Amino acid sequence: MALIRSVLHLLVMIVTVIPYTCAILLVRLLGGGPAARYRVARAWLALCIDAARVLLGIRTRIAGMEHLPQGETQGAVLLVKHQSTYETFLMPAIMPHPLAYVFKKELLSVPFFGWSIGSLDMIHIDRGQRARAFVKVLQQGRRLLAKGTWVIMFPEGTRIARGEKGQYKSGGTRLAIEAGVPVVPIAVTSAKVWPRKAFIKRPGVVDVSIGRPIPSEGRKPDELMDEVEAWIEAEMRRLDPEAYRD
Repeated sequence: MALIRSVLHLLVMIVTVIPYTCAILLVRLLGGGPAARYRVARAWLALCIDAARVLLGIRTRIAGMEHLPQGETQGAVLLVKHQSTYETFLMPAIMPHPLAYVFKKELLSVPFFGWSIGSLDMIHIDRGQRARAFVKVLQQGRRLLAKGTWVIMFPEGTRIARGEKGQYKSGGTRLAIEAGVPVVPIAVTSAKVWPRKAFIKRPGVVDVSIGRPIPSEGRKPDELMDEVEAWIEAEMRRLDPEAYRD
C-alpha cells in the first residue's frame, strides 16, 4: 500500500508541475513580476504538500511561527535542517514571506521544474566555482533581503540521514552578517516519514520547530553558525529522540 501511495503522489507532482510551469512562464511572458510568479510556484508547492497529507498520510506539526521576524521588509536568513525533499516543498508553503533558495545551477536543466525555478527570483550557483558562487550569494542575497524576501539555506549542504549530523557550513551566517539581518534556525524531522533518497514514504507527523531569531550584528560567521548548529541539533534530539541513541 505504501508503494502504491508513493507512486500516486509522484504522479500528482509530475502531472501538476506541467500546467503550473506553463502558468509561471505565461505570467513572465505577460510581464508579471517576481511576486506574481512566486505566488504560482507557491501554490504548486502547497498542492504537493496537501497531496502528501491526503495520499501519503504525512501531516505537519509546526511550533514557533510566532518567532518569525515581523514586518513586510524585515529580512531574515532561514537555516534549516535538511533530511529530505519534503522541507524544500514545505517551507515556501508555510512561510509568510517570499523565500529565495540558494541552489545548484544543474537544477535549471530539469524539465518543467527547472524552468519554473529559473523564472523565479532565486540564487543559482556553480558549485565548481566556489569563490565566485559565494560572491553571487552575497550580492543577490543582500538585494533580496533588502526588499523583504527571506533567503533559505541548508547549512549542512545536502540531505542528512535521520539521526545523523552533517558539517555545518558558515555561508548562511556570513550572508546574514553582511546583510545585517538575523538568522532563524529551524529543525525538521522529515526523515521519519520521507527518508532521503527513498522512494517509498510512510504516514506520520513531520515536526517543524522554528527557533527565535538570532541577531547577527557584531558576530563572527563560525561562532554564529556554532550557535545555530547547537540549537538545531539539540532540538532534533528533543523532537525525534528515537533517532538518537547515544
